[in-house]
Amino acid sequence: MENAQPVFDKKYFTPQEDTHQGKNIIWVRFQRDETLIKMLKSEVKARWSNTQKSWYVTDNNANRERFGLDKKMVGKEVLLKIHPNNLPTYQTYQNQLLLKGFSQNTIRVYSLEFAQLLYILRSFPVQELTKEKLKSYFLYCHQELKLSENQIHSRMNAVKFYFEKVLHQDKIFFDIPRPKKPQLLPKALNTTEILKLLKVTENPKHKLILQLCYGMGLRVSEIVNIKIEHIDSKTMKVLISQGKGKKDRYVNLPHSILADLRLYYKAYLPKIYLFEGQSGGKFAIRSAQSVFKIGMNKAGIKKTVGIHSLRHSYATHLLELGTDISLIQKLLGHNDIKTTLNYTHVADRTVASVPSPLDKLFPR
Repeated sequence: MENAQPVFDKKYFTPQEDTHQGKNIIWVRFQRDETLIKMLKSEVKARWSNTQKSWYVTDNNANRERFGLDKKMVGKEVLLKIHPNNLPTYQTYQNQLLLKGFSQNTIRVYSLEFAQLLYILRSFPVQELTKEKLKSYFLYCHQELKLSENQIHSRMNAVKFYFEKVLHQDKIFFDIPRPKKPQLLPKALNTTEILKLLKVTENPKHKLILQLCYGMGLRVSEIVNIKIEHIDSKTMKVLISQGKGKKDRYVNLPHSILADLRLYYKAYLPKIYLFEGQSGGKFAIRSAQSVFKIGMNKAGIKKTVGIHSLRHSYATHLLELGTDISLIQKLLGHNDIKTTLNYTHVADRTVASVPSPLDKLFPR
């Protein structure tokens, strides 16, 4: 995924990494301006240091993105827990992840999961682990740490990457069994709930975000990354650039949205991204998630789902309309059709039409 445009432009702000009162912070220096101060206090909870005569914010990846700093893959506290014997190996591991071109999120998850193994090993060199010792470690994750099946899969993938892609020991994981993942069905909203959600969302920008998430089956990370140049109203296509797995794909722009989209553009005048924050730059993922949550509460919908359920609803409703499964796979950007086939369990019209034998006994 491409780097986001900084929300706080470096033309006005000079960010600097540091520590203050024992915490990692980012100094934010600028020429005094009441508007900028108000924006810092309201949007990033900036605080004033009397000793340094400067504003500062917490050093986290969200603020690093806002101020145009490179994201940290892991924090200092992670590195401090790794024994010096395994620190060079850990750096080599992260370098290999970077060379493979993995996303920042994947690098962060793999790095943290691999670090958990290194914490346990202490001074024992990780490269000397045998298959039997690895089995014992994952058994420990099961029995002592009580990790879920998904957590263990994530940890095994991270450790497997080290042995197969860094040490090139392709066979070491061959006999290590993986826990069976629970087969969870996608959680979707029905059409009545979708209509309720959109009806109570009055803000034009927020409503359009929800409409396009559902109307084009997008992930929340994809909706906030749409640029104005990606929309072609003549062909009614939208380019989803560098989606999950760094893949480009085209989706269909709903005809019913075109008038609202033009009104929105004239009212908000976005510069680069279709949806931008109050200070510029792309709309934050957390803000989009909050828009969905607020709408669900206002609509009185009690289902425990997130904004991703709009993508599930899109796929489910397309199936119910008789759309070919391979076309849905293409529109969703799935590599494996097995992923798309999960929706057939939610929207299988053939199964849904089979009456219960109880209804035969007590016809209405």
